[in-house]
Amino acid sequence: MTLLITALLALFTVLPADAQRRTYGGYTPSRPVGHRHITRGRAFQPNTYFGMRFGMTASHVSSDAPDLDGSSSKTGLDVGAVVGIQLAPQMPLFFETGLEYVEKGGKGKLGGEKFSIGLNYLEVPLTLKYSAYVAPATAVEPFIGGYIGCGISGKVKDYHAREAYSSFSDSYGANFKRFDGGIRVGCGLAYEMLYAEVGYDFGLSNIGDNAFDDTHNGALFLNIGLNF
Repeated sequence: MTLLITALLALFTVLPADAQRRTYGGYTPSRPVGHRHITRGRAFQPNTYFGMRFGMTASHVSSDAPDLDGSSSKTGLDVGAVVGIQLAPQMPLFFETGLEYVEKGGKGKLGGEKFSIGLNYLEVPLTLKYSAYVAPATAVEPFIGGYIGCGISGKVKDYHAREAYSSFSDSYGANFKRFDGGIRVGCGLAYEMLYAEVGYDFGLSNIGDNAFDDTHNGALFLNIGLNF
């Protein structure tokens, strides 16, 4: 985890100076979004921004299988980097993607005994974001799209037996598939370089090891960060 955060910080220290000077969203307090890239006789040059995100998730795992059903909420870390590209002239519509480390999972009971599920992913967001200029240097930014993820670590903890094993191991009866994907919706608020967002991931992939039982992630996330 420390190596990931260090790598993200290093990424933004080597960004080109012109990228770091860009006004996020393509606007200044006296201009609408995207205006500075629209000049007579010249082709559209899409505005691009880079961002860092840091926050938390409140997630759960819903499953038909009792030993995989962690329907009680579990908190985790959400940290990553994103890039957004303006899609059309005179329209503040952006495509945003990046790479995030996200901790998901849930808590549950089996036979009256507690257990917890930890599912840690590397995720790639794939969203469309509309940047609505509402005040000087301020924009409200609803977004919708999806995400894909690959499980890299995590533990299932059985508190009754006082045992823990890998969430993605096939050495035990209950385990999870590494691939996850679903729908992402939410809204952000940008003020100059500062940014905050809240959203929800609706997992569509069956992440359980049994094809006859539906098992899905669900996660509410809240992030803050910077845009360059």
